[in-house]
Amino acid sequence: MKLSEIKHSQSVIITKILGYGSFRKRISEMGFVKGKKVKVIKHAPFNGAIEFKILNYNVSLRKSEADLIEVVPINEFTEPSNGNYEGVIDLNINPVNQSERTRIINIALVGNPNCGKTTLFNYISGSKERVGNYSGVTVEIKKATFKTRGYTFNFYDLPGTYSLTAYSKEEIFVREFIYEQTPDIVINVLDATNLERNLFLTTQLIDMDLRIVAALNMFDELEKNNMVFKYRVLSKLLGIPFMPTIGSKGIGLDALIEKVIEIFEGKEKDARHIHINYGKDLEEAIKNIREKIKENKPITDKISSRFLAIKLLEKDKQILDLLEHYPNFADIQRTTAREIKKIEVLFNDDSETAITGAKYGFISGALKETFYDPNQEKKTNSEKIDNILTHKYLAFPFFLIILFIMFYTTFNLGKYPMNWIDKGVLALSNLVSTIMDDGIFKNLLVNGIISGAGSILVFLPNIIILFFFISVLEGTGYMARAAFIMDKIMHRFGLHGRSFIPLIMGFGCNVPAILATRTMRNRSDRILTMLIIPFMSCSARLPVYILIISAFFEKYQAFYLVGIYLTGIVFAFITAQILNKVVFKNKETPFVMELPAYRLPAVRNVVYQMWDKTQHYLKKIGSIILVGVIIMWALEYFPRETSKTATFEDKISEVQKNVNISNELKAEYTLGIKQQIESDRLVNSYIGRLGQIIEPVMQPLGFDWKMSVALLAGLPAKEIIISSMGVLYQTNKEGNTVNLQDKLKNETHKTGNRTGQKVFTGPVPLAFLVFILIYFPCIGVVATIKNESGSWKWALFSILYTTTLAWIAAFMVNTVGRLIM
Repeated sequence: MKLSEIKHSQSVIITKILGYGSFRKRISEMGFVKGKKVKVIKHAPFNGAIEFKILNYNVSLRKSEADLIEVVPINEFTEPSNGNYEGVIDLNINPVNQSERTRIINIALVGNPNCGKTTLFNYISGSKERVGNYSGVTVEIKKATFKTRGYTFNFYDLPGTYSLTAYSKEEIFVREFIYEQTPDIVINVLDATNLERNLFLTTQLIDMDLRIVAALNMFDELEKNNMVFKYRVLSKLLGIPFMPTIGSKGIGLDALIEKVIEIFEGKEKDARHIHINYGKDLEEAIKNIREKIKENKPITDKISSRFLAIKLLEKDKQILDLLEHYPNFADIQRTTAREIKKIEVLFNDDSETAITGAKYGFISGALKETFYDPNQEKKTNSEKIDNILTHKYLAFPFFLIILFIMFYTTFNLGKYPMNWIDKGVLALSNLVSTIMDDGIFKNLLVNGIISGAGSILVFLPNIIILFFFISVLEGTGYMARAAFIMDKIMHRFGLHGRSFIPLIMGFGCNVPAILATRTMRNRSDRILTMLIIPFMSCSARLPVYILIISAFFEKYQAFYLVGIYLTGIVFAFITAQILNKVVFKNKETPFVMELPAYRLPAVRNVVYQMWDKTQHYLKKIGSIILVGVIIMWALEYFPRETSKTATFEDKISEVQKNVNISNELKAEYTLGIKQQIESDRLVNSYIGRLGQIIEPVMQPLGFDWKMSVALLAGLPAKEIIISSMGVLYQTNKEGNTVNLQDKLKNETHKTGNRTGQKVFTGPVPLAFLVFILIYFPCIGVVATIKNESGSWKWALFSILYTTTLAWIAAFMVNTVGRLIM
């Protein structure tokens, strides 16, 4: 029978994996091999993906993928003779004291996603790398250097990976780093509560003949759940020291560093080189291929010939590419083909699956005497929580409620500190105005820098609150559940369920969200996801949303904010559907995704993430935004005179000379004429002229030239829209954000047939929001799309498509809105 036919809460034994290619490779490495017990947990909403429990962790598959796994009831399964535990092969190689040649230790941290590797890296190194409880948080190599105990440590935090095949970019990164950089020691970080799955990667590191220290991370959870692990016994068997650690609290890390030094100095007694014994047939095949590889030495100086032989048996194309320049490459190919054929006849299975099964057979045997879990048949706390959060009918409403709470709190809680900062900006502006003499520098400082940068700074509390929620959702493990819940919907639009994680990350910043697409196997999936990420409302657009919604929508403000975010998601899905039908055809990538255990995120990690993102926001204010503000101020400030200036000044002179009016009226008339001078000067300033060139294009949307210029200024970074409006709409000393909202409400057209009419009237504010949501991604996003896709083609497409769509959407909102109103 098929796995997809098994009812909820039933357990069965896997007998065969059908299918081929990337699905078969990934599913095997995740533990879906012959003889393993798997339990059906639940279906996602909308008859989407199915959640299974295997090797004591939860993973989701689509029904179409579960159709490719054959199973039998537990009482009908007969243990096969192949793939049993064969122990290890000792190499009797004495450890080397490397401290005699150098005092620098290069260390690579390698581990599965969700094992706490980056948290451990942060604690050891004092770094503040991003930490999240889902696959693919670390999408590039991170380095930290520090000195202790007389050594200089270079720590490299490698991407989280389940194995060392050429399945995904993160796996290729890890493998290439290891055999190109040849680290002195690899710290293999393991989730102590999920050893059977985590040790699969360890077996591959052993195949590479590396010096390894295993960090048993989250060891407190193992003890809390009454699990028993005789790690010292396993240390002696594998020749790898196992060190208990609690990365989130920094416990056990000093001992881990000490153990690294002992191995580096050749003093660790248990550390030794071994080979895993995969059984007579596989070992003979490995030996025959190794002999051919070792006839020429160039590549085996860096990469273990045994690892290369095993990968050839697994039909790894990248290894073939590495060996293709060998003089005896044809012999290697012939020998490999012969051994693969022999293995597949003996095992009645694909050679890659045979090796994976042998690895899991070894792991099962090694853990049989060293590990005991009394909770295997009990429901975990995560499964109890998932009974609600991923319930077939309740999951989606809960997801929407979580989003609503996030935006409601961002909007309503943030307005209090927002007002405090706003008053502080106004007080600073008034203070500077009082103590400085009139002149160009005062104008730059008050109406340029303080008004422009202050109008951005005032939204910092809202940004911090949003970052807090995203950090908590990442840290708890809910992000993976969101992908599980949304996979069916996304699949209908041609998107992979994994796309949902980068899309959610896009609410924080589009750039790291695009980098996170590296975790996706299929290139078409990656590019498609990159192209729709700009529709996710990043934190840079949030200040603009809050400004416009606060000014023009007095009721249901949280609903408007949620609505604009959901509108971006709708445009993303529609775009995905169009591109799938026109550009990315006939692609299908398996949805195999771990659902990690729920964990309470460490306060330290949440604070680190919030501070890291806030720091990035403040740096933008102090760099690119400040430059943008000064440029906008200069374009608005010059030229100081127009053809009408002299006429206006003559009028002022006439008023002052008129003896028939009181001094109060003189002051009032003079102020009115000065406002006319300022209005005329602004229209004829450099930025006014630029705005009037753009205005005819934007006029059908209801936008005046100031709005058009602000949009143009937002190309480097969307926050500049606010600071530009702070410069363009300020009057005299009124440059603060609260007054900016009032100014927007009262702004009128100064030229044309709409002179005297309010600018932000009817549907115009909503059209303005829609345009900002969709148009031109910031320059950083465009550059990232170019780098990640490897072509300017997709970056330029993103610019043209989003800007054209923004104009059309805003035009429809304005036109339909006016008809309704």
